[in-house]
Amino acid sequence: MVIDRIALILAIIGALNWGSIGIFGFDIVAYICGGQLSTVSRVIFTLVGIAGLWCVSLLFRQREEYREDM
Repeated sequence: MVIDRIALILAIIGALNWGSIGIFGFDIVAYICGGQLSTVSRVIFTLVGIAGLWCVSLLFRQREEYREDM
């Protein structure tokens, strides 16, 4: 699903941002968007959080084991 891929991409962006905060003490999203409290940063942080919650559902879904042969 497209939503799954978007959620995974946003979760990866969030993970990389948290990694840069943990290792370097540098918040990439806040730097690019004008600070942690800017509206754009808060929207991105919110989208990443929602994507993380969506990714939790990936853990509990049944995988489709079949593929259509061409």
